[in-house]
Amino acid sequence: MANKLVRGSLIIFIGNIIFRIGGYLYRFLMATLLGPVNNGILGTTLSFQGIFQTLAAGGLPPAISKYIAEYNAVEDYDMARQTIYTALKIMVFLGLFLGILMIFVIAPYIAYNFMGKPEVMVPLQIIGLITPFSVIMGAFRGAFQGVYKMEYIVYSRAIEQLGMILFATAFVLIGFSVVGALWGTVIGYSLSALSCVLIFKFYMPKYIPQPSDDFEFGLRDELKLGLMLVKFSIPVIITAIAEMLIYNICTIIMGKFLTLADIGFFTAADPIARLPLMISISVATTILPASSEAFKVKDIPTLQKYVSEAYKISLLFVVPMCIGLALFAAPTLKLLYFKTPAYVAGASALAILSIGMTFYSIFAISTSIVQGIGNPRIPMYILIFGSITTAALCWVFVPYLGIAGGATATTIACFCMMVPCVYFVFKLTETEAPKKPVVKIVMAAMIMGLAGLFIPKTTIWLFPGIIICIIVYFFALILVRFFTTEDIATLRGYSSKLGPLSKFTNKVLNFVERIEFRNR
Repeated sequence: MANKLVRGSLIIFIGNIIFRIGGYLYRFLMATLLGPVNNGILGTTLSFQGIFQTLAAGGLPPAISKYIAEYNAVEDYDMARQTIYTALKIMVFLGLFLGILMIFVIAPYIAYNFMGKPEVMVPLQIIGLITPFSVIMGAFRGAFQGVYKMEYIVYSRAIEQLGMILFATAFVLIGFSVVGALWGTVIGYSLSALSCVLIFKFYMPKYIPQPSDDFEFGLRDELKLGLMLVKFSIPVIITAIAEMLIYNICTIIMGKFLTLADIGFFTAADPIARLPLMISISVATTILPASSEAFKVKDIPTLQKYVSEAYKISLLFVVPMCIGLALFAAPTLKLLYFKTPAYVAGASALAILSIGMTFYSIFAISTSIVQGIGNPRIPMYILIFGSITTAALCWVFVPYLGIAGGATATTIACFCMMVPCVYFVFKLTETEAPKKPVVKIVMAAMIMGLAGLFIPKTTIWLFPGIIICIIVYFFALILVRFFTTEDIATLRGYSSKLGPLSKFTNKVLNFVERIEFRNR
């Protein structure tokens, strides 16, 4: 079992990193090829797409995974297979219903009544064609997860993403603009859904055999199973929708008050601001099972150590990254969107969002710890509060501050989510907050930020500026006496695995050790 968990977690972790990079590549390509106005249409459409896909799935994929795993554990393969069929019926119904609703009711209302922008109607209607394919993918991926075949999830996601990128890019280059980009998405999802069906048909019988000849399952039994699945999925769907709103509510509200070009600037900046989350999400992925295991065996000292180290490691990298992005927002946008210099107008949003991602990083880690020690409803309530706060602040700020207002609203909401979640972490784990390391990290980052203020904010100086900031931050950490003997020993262990670089890293660590500890 342990090997299954480690193997599955590693596969999903690597897959998430690859697909996050692929997602950024898709957004960058579309932003570059479409231009600000059409990118604004695409960004608005993708915001609604994510929410509708989540609604159509109904929170059922985790329920499928849970009950398949349980039925397989007692070798009740008939019920395991029936769980997939019953859930799939519910999800297909939801997908078709919401798809038709989007095409004929919601898309026209949003385009003409809410946003007053008729040009977004057809792109929004295409979402209705994506939804049925997405729910088929969700159902079968839940089944793959239930039998610990995480590689099947990665394969189907790879087909989805490659299809999206290749077909969307091709259609846009041909001249189909936003509609072409979205038809590329439809093809990507349809190919992925087909791959899920084929994997399930040809490979899953090894793990979930065909139903027994004497297996009977009437309508009443299926309704009972469906009710059980829906009951489990309710908190899951609430949490998922709240999280989707945190990411997308600003873009949706901007559609009410701002031009499509403004939305295009914001959606170009947003994925860049979220780059530091790759670090915090990686830490969060690791801390959840670790904290869960320590809590289960009542090893409180180990749990407390995990909690302190999770915050320390994450903030050590996230804080300077976020400050660096805020400082070099304009040249970063100029470099990444060199074919469309107009995107530099999103620099203010990028700078503000970057600071907000520091708060969201801490929230993400805190959420994993709270979930790991058996309190999943706390993050759910905080996410609901955060989504409502984000929406309210956006409605107030966006009309007056534009995209900077949306970024400010998101940043404030992230801070408001972070504070209670961190409070519950330290209260429930009885851990003392790592105040000294955090203060030292913030001080070192501020020193780096002050040095960064004097570096010219041009594309030519971007990479030299990054190198200078890294060097300043490193020496600032030494100046504030951040490193401990335990840190040095841990880093030495890692450096021994770096091959040719191990000699250089050891020299650096020797230097740090001499400076850090000579006056202690």
